[in-house]
Amino acid sequence: MPLPHPMIFRDMEQEEYDGLRAGGYIRTADYPKGAAVFRTGDVTAELGILQSGEIHIETTDLWGNRMILHNIAPGQCFGETYAFCGAPMMVDVTAVQDSRVLFLSLGGALDRANRGESWYPKLLHNLLLLSTEKNLTWSNRVLCISAKHIRTRVMRYLSAEAVRRGTTEFTIPFDRQQMADYLNVERSALSKELGRMEREGILTFRKNHFRLHRTEV
Repeated sequence: MPLPHPMIFRDMEQEEYDGLRAGGYIRTADYPKGAAVFRTGDVTAELGILQSGEIHIETTDLWGNRMILHNIAPGQCFGETYAFCGAPMMVDVTAVQDSRVLFLSLGGALDRANRGESWYPKLLHNLLLLSTEKNLTWSNRVLCISAKHIRTRVMRYLSAEAVRRGTTEFTIPFDRQQMADYLNVERSALSKELGRMEREGILTFRKNHFRLHRTEV
């Protein structure tokens, strides 16, 4: 089976990947659109790697208000902190498109009995890199939603996307409601602010495709 190339398998040889699979530490599962991959309260020893489709990391309060915390695209990992620590999940993981997920059992793979395997130190090293990258991603989101005003939240998010992609024209992975959930604002208020920003020449947009013309807020 071809070796996938997300960060968690970086520098691994095909034989090492095959060894993980032969040990029963790797499996795949398919999820239809709208299906829950994990629910709040679940305990898992597996991290997920999205192979196809799209997944959202979400949280919903007692009143039914949803906030999208992160969008997972193919090749990206999720759930590694919970898998490593064994703590109950505080978020929902939902397929927003038909999705296929490869699961890696950290609880099994990182057992002391496997310390002599050549893939073991590589897996630990890659987990450290993955955790560092995720910390940066979450920090950027906290910076975004900490702003008091909707316009500032929008510009922080779109500016960060522009820097990450290396262009001021791009398509975001959210529709308008999902963008509102991600920024933790009301959809109607977000739409009004985007309209004002377009009239002021700050940006132009069509659905989820944006072009930034200036970055001051």
